[in-house]
Amino acid sequence: MKIIHTSDWHLGQKFLYNGREEEHQLALDWLLGAIREQQPDGLIVAGDIFDIGNPPNYARRMYYRFLTQLMGTACRHVVITGGNHDSPSMLNAPRELLQALNIYVVGEASEDIRDEIVEWRDESGQLLAVVAAVPFLRDRDLHYSVSGEGGPGRVERIKEGLRRHYQEIGEIAEQQYGKAGVPLIATGHLYATGAEASDKQDNIYIGNKENIRARDFPKVFDYVALGHIHRPQEVGGLGHIRYSGSLLPLSFSETKDEKSIYLLEFEGRKLKGVESLPVPAFRRLKTIQGTLEEVEAALLRFGEKEREGLQPWVEVLVETGRMIPQLDKRLHELTADMDLELLKIRILNDYRALDAQAPAPELGELEELEVFKMRCQSFGSPPEELEELVETFLELRDWMEELEE
Repeated sequence: MKIIHTSDWHLGQKFLYNGREEEHQLALDWLLGAIREQQPDGLIVAGDIFDIGNPPNYARRMYYRFLTQLMGTACRHVVITGGNHDSPSMLNAPRELLQALNIYVVGEASEDIRDEIVEWRDESGQLLAVVAAVPFLRDRDLHYSVSGEGGPGRVERIKEGLRRHYQEIGEIAEQQYGKAGVPLIATGHLYATGAEASDKQDNIYIGNKENIRARDFPKVFDYVALGHIHRPQEVGGLGHIRYSGSLLPLSFSETKDEKSIYLLEFEGRKLKGVESLPVPAFRRLKTIQGTLEEVEAALLRFGEKEREGLQPWVEVLVETGRMIPQLDKRLHELTADMDLELLKIRILNDYRALDAQAPAPELGELEELEVFKMRCQSFGSPPEELEELVETFLELRDWMEELEE
């Protein structure tokens, strides 16, 4: 049996206020082509299908068009789980209709954990595989608030809630399907210990980033398909626990990553092999850093190169200890006739300490939790109060999401 594992499509994302509709369509077309070529039996998408909870209409059309096109391929089974960027109600809305097409959507955890168990069966009803389709687990899915509970106590309760959730669903999988001789697969959308992110990807729960360890996933699972980290990788040195990474680079910090999907091949329950299928770069993202003279020379060289694909987007970081009048105008005039778009120009003061040289983030690049933390710090909130403030913020955000749904 062959299965493709992918995640973090982030359809509808804006890159520094620039739309990415064309890129995402090319990526989905490529993925559909890979499915036609490799002829997998199933597809798993481990969260963050969309970039925001209320994605633009074109992103929704892409999503449903892609699922419709799968019907003409050998891929007869699909599992899609919700991520922290997704709206559970939006993903779940057509689930009964999609289920008739063997497309199972689990947008959020339900009261009965058995609802996350998905059986893949052939036309004769024979069991082919079992997927424990665990979505992004929100705070309300993991623990109950305790009066007077501080930040550290809450973090430990969340971690324990994650471990307990996987232990419970692992026990169900083992009891019901452990002797069936078919692949048992789990999904997840979280930050696992040891995972390396290309950029600063804030923990989706408060506390440190070690939400769960590789050994906390029950051994009954023959493969664990993870999402949330945008760089493809194994976790904890275990080849059967992996992040597939995002389909496209979602920031300039991801330009050195090779985006990919994983093709899994099973023989019975044995994972015979995992093949990484590289995703083409449909648009080059380029960071150029150095003194003004070095930056200008590098831009000239880059602009002279012939290339295929969409027009490149470029970020420039100028190292200087002085003011440079009309820097933006100077660089935009330099690149006016080049086949590139200069999206970002920043100055790095070379006399500042290394840890202070990080450029100020663009608001459009930040998630709401990061903005809230920065705002608290700007008001001088001491570290010991920050955990409690973040906890209150997350509770308020969850409450607002429930009202909207």
